[in-house]
Amino acid sequence: MRRRAVPAPLLDAVLVLLALADTWSNVDAGQRAAMACALLAAFSLPLRRRLPFTTFVLTLPTALVTDAVLATLVALYTLSSISRHRVLLAGCALAYAVCDFLPWPWSSLRPADLAGTHTLVQSVYAVATAAAPVFLGQLVQARRELSLRLAEITEAREHERLLAAQSVLARERAQLAREMHDVVSHQVSLIAVQAGALQVGSHDAETRQAASTIRRLSVQTLDELRHMVSVLRASGSRPTELTPQPSLADLQRLIDGSGIEAHLKTDLPEDLPPTIQRAIYRAVQEALTNVRKHAPGATVTICLHRTGGTIRTTVTNTAPTRPPLPLPGAHHGLTGLRQRAELLGGTITSGPTPDGGYELRLDLPADTSP
Repeated sequence: MRRRAVPAPLLDAVLVLLALADTWSNVDAGQRAAMACALLAAFSLPLRRRLPFTTFVLTLPTALVTDAVLATLVALYTLSSISRHRVLLAGCALAYAVCDFLPWPWSSLRPADLAGTHTLVQSVYAVATAAAPVFLGQLVQARRELSLRLAEITEAREHERLLAAQSVLARERAQLAREMHDVVSHQVSLIAVQAGALQVGSHDAETRQAASTIRRLSVQTLDELRHMVSVLRASGSRPTELTPQPSLADLQRLIDGSGIEAHLKTDLPEDLPPTIQRAIYRAVQEALTNVRKHAPGATVTICLHRTGGTIRTTVTNTAPTRPPLPLPGAHHGLTGLRQRAELLGGTITSGPTPDGGYELRLDLPADTSP
């Protein structure tokens, strides 16, 4: 059972109260400057999610002039759980360790205070206290990113499983359509021809009537078979139902449901041949799938335009913001797109861009017949 997260305002209120309690127990009310630093640190904690580094800077003075360091440790932990800048985190931890180790005012520090076993123990304690929230924050950040990556992997595998099921179903339907066209339709045609010959050549009225009936039913069966073959060849977009093939009008819905920040730019008319519209849709669909699998966090630009007698589709993504994880795949997507493009007399190219992204380009002749 999944635990409910503590509401952020409630958590902030609790942390402020704890920081105030830490101030009350460690800061003398007569020390106005120290009390002001401690109160500033306590009441800056609600800013720690939006301005983590600024919050840490605001809480650092209380670690320097007082023993109320809870607010500083909380701010350092929050910064470590959000930031990926290791040098910044090391610098902040070192700054806290120095403030916690050195007495205030620094003018009271004597060289003799820096020698001895007690000083060594204090310095080790200060460094360990500074490192603890940094390591804990990094651990929480890694766990959060791992959860996101696992969710992405699960979604990608489910999407790939669905695509595989659709591909298998489409192949089965195509094979069935070929069998019906090449075998069943041929045999029914022979039946119709033989029935017609029997109807013409027979002298018996009853035989001619039966042959006429057989021929009429054979012709009807051929019409129904042709319709079924066309339906089987046109289907395959969904594994469980016969639905219209996708077109350019469905592109925006595909983009909105991809979970990727994508922008569509198009000047193409909506009366293009259905074969071209399906090829463009499948190219964009495959490109978005590859971005989700291999370039997490990237943004995508989709451009559709006509140049002379060529319709060009370009799908370009930026460099990923997170390293991709290796996912199992059959690697048939681009191969299938290339075969589809060749059947339509077009070409498809793909490759990396200079800025670390990737680009897929589909060129199709504008006069492709549906």
